[in-house]
Amino acid sequence: MTNSNPSIKRNNHFKNIAVIGGGVIGSTTALQLATLGYEVEIIDPELNQSTNFSKLLTGTQASLGVLMGNVFRRNTGRSWALRQRSMELWPKLISKLSTQTSPLKLYTPLVQLARSEHEATLMNELIIKRSHLGLEHLTNHSPTKVSRLWPKAKYGGLISNNDGRINPLNLMVCLMKALDKYKVSKVNRKVSSLERLPSSQNKRWQLQLDNKRILQKDCVVICAAIGSEALLKPLGHHYPIESVLGQAIRLTIKSDFKNWSGWPAVLINHGVNLIPENTNQLLIGATLEPGITTSNTALTTMREMHGSSPEWMQFASIENKWTGIRGKPSNEPAPLLKNLEQGLILNTAHYRNGILLAPACAEWVGYELIK
Repeated sequence: MTNSNPSIKRNNHFKNIAVIGGGVIGSTTALQLATLGYEVEIIDPELNQSTNFSKLLTGTQASLGVLMGNVFRRNTGRSWALRQRSMELWPKLISKLSTQTSPLKLYTPLVQLARSEHEATLMNELIIKRSHLGLEHLTNHSPTKVSRLWPKAKYGGLISNNDGRINPLNLMVCLMKALDKYKVSKVNRKVSSLERLPSSQNKRWQLQLDNKRILQKDCVVICAAIGSEALLKPLGHHYPIESVLGQAIRLTIKSDFKNWSGWPAVLINHGVNLIPENTNQLLIGATLEPGITTSNTALTTMREMHGSSPEWMQFASIENKWTGIRGKPSNEPAPLLKNLEQGLILNTAHYRNGILLAPACAEWVGYELIK
């Protein structure tokens, strides 16, 4: 990855930086800063660890990697600008990260089915405004050539030819290799506390790790999702972050011998993401409920999609299932992008859009460092 905007210069007052949080946001941010010439250390207890799907996962670990950059309803504001910038940056980042041994790709298109006549009308208005971004109509008669039936599409929908999915596990493998290439130091520990140092000290910030090790840094970037709030509160920064639970299942289809011909990379129905995988497997996932306790009722609702799921899906078996926690700001829109004070930056709580927004938010951090 190279600096996508040559106008971003390194701030020589911040020679070494700690990035707290090793998910896609923290890893992309660390990589961006390393390419700008900073000495970067990324800290997370699960760096380079294999994912244990039997336990509650982080947002990145549980993610299905869906990118919905062009179907966002609003046309203005920070959220729209971040989405559009990330969609510009992702092809460049994928090209830099992908290797022969660890290939990375954006799979397209994304199809969104309308749940009502009103939603179909809103989609039609969006398509008219954004045809230049690859949006087009999906009528209730299409697709005409599919092998395995879609969920019922009574009201039609839209096709977003430039939105889709990145495999999140492959992405993290590529990011870890890129961090090694740019000599980003990795620390597999948890940050227990963060303190300001007296102005007489050379460094501004002191981090204590859970093994009592002490680190001192010029700058700290917090990308720790739910864990961010506890680090900030003792410093007088109050940004409450609530937990939102997502669930996902992998289905194995046994009732037919068809394939995914005619299916998009991502099909969204009743807020549920359906992602074809292999010949006879399907990933289904959604961000469903507040808190950290799973609900079988919510899981059933997700699978049935309000009665619109096709018959073959109803008879499929659950191969695997997992749950993950996403951080959502309690009092303001996601994500939390804050330059809190000199050498303390917040880039966290991206809710459903961590992978989508990662490149633009990493770029934003780079700009904030030179202010």
